[in-house]
Amino acid sequence: MIRILFFGALRERLQQDSLNLPLSTSCSVEELQHQLCAHLPAFAESINRTNLLCAVNQQLTKKDQMIQSGDEIAFFPPVTGG
Repeated sequence: MIRILFFGALRERLQQDSLNLPLSTSCSVEELQHQLCAHLPAFAESINRTNLLCAVNQQLTKKDQMIQSGDEIAFFPPVTGG
């Protein structure tokens, strides 16, 4: 089981802040994104609109990062400030 967290505008679009997902074998962040796109159309729209950032176990990561059962994955839009 992995825990997926959604932040910012992504959380608002999905109307949920988290999701628990069974994971029988490890996969990459990119593979997880494809799975989420298939199950959450609003997630697919968000990927197309923005360059979503991802953290695995609270560490920013790239799409080739492998995910294993027990991991916490967070997706959030880029943050800007002034």
